[in-house]
Amino acid sequence: MERREFIQATAAATVGGLVLTQGLSLQGASAARPDLVVAHGASPEKITRAAIDAMGGMRSFISKGDVVVLKPNMGWDRTPEQAANTNPAVVATLVHMALEAGAKKVKVFDRSCNDPRRCYVQSGIEAAAKAAGAEVSFVDDRKFREVPIKGGVAIKSWPLYAELLEADKIINVPIAKHHGLAKLTMSHKNWMGMMGGDRGKIHQQMDHALVDLSLVIKPCLVVLDAVRILTNHGPQGGNLADVKKLDTIIAGVNQVSVDAYGATLFGHVGSDLGYVVNGAQRGLGVMDLGKLSIKKLEA
Repeated sequence: MERREFIQATAAATVGGLVLTQGLSLQGASAARPDLVVAHGASPEKITRAAIDAMGGMRSFISKGDVVVLKPNMGWDRTPEQAANTNPAVVATLVHMALEAGAKKVKVFDRSCNDPRRCYVQSGIEAAAKAAGAEVSFVDDRKFREVPIKGGVAIKSWPLYAELLEADKIINVPIAKHHGLAKLTMSHKNWMGMMGGDRGKIHQQMDHALVDLSLVIKPCLVVLDAVRILTNHGPQGGNLADVKKLDTIIAGVNQVSVDAYGATLFGHVGSDLGYVVNGAQRGLGVMDLGKLSIKKLEA
């Protein structure tokens, strides 16, 4: 895998013969940039753009010629109104912005839990992402590669999707929703869609396993979709009575911080989520919102 060198310090994970590097260019990456941006408004497109712009703009994260993987949640045979998958308008807006920033290609895919042919269509993401210029594909089981996880607590190695690992930049685009085992599923748990094999096995030590994945998958940007949130019977949902419309986007560069803020949307705090606590304890981010610079805006 080609190692990309960036002007500013990069976040890198060396995994056997694989090197996954995500970083920021100097442009727009000033000290004044907030840790989190919380954008609220009626238009998913406008609040997504406003959130990224307030983080310094997409060119702070994506460089000309980059191959970008944009990872939404497309796991379920559900419509956008049912809030089980990432909002398609949010995905499409990020595709547009990445291409505008000079990305050579934007790839969108997910290892769905239900039939992917239905999930891709019902979620609305396939059509929206393609219309925005993305390359949308089904996950190919032949493209998983066993990856050692140095420092892993619950998992020491796992087959992960090669196209994710080979990307120049990764943008994590989860939806915020209830989960029967993890309490909430947001950015950490979104990486389960990049796991091969029997990923159900990690549920026994999920709070550690999700953090282990974060040792080798390093997004340059995290955009949490809270346009609609699923408040109960997640992760699949299905009942509109469990959906709450918040018209909100949370953007940041650190998954621990983003998920800690996301917890507040459900009346929780970051310390209520085991994987957020573990991530903070292992030095992967700050969960204490009082220590973060948070910019809130209306768009």
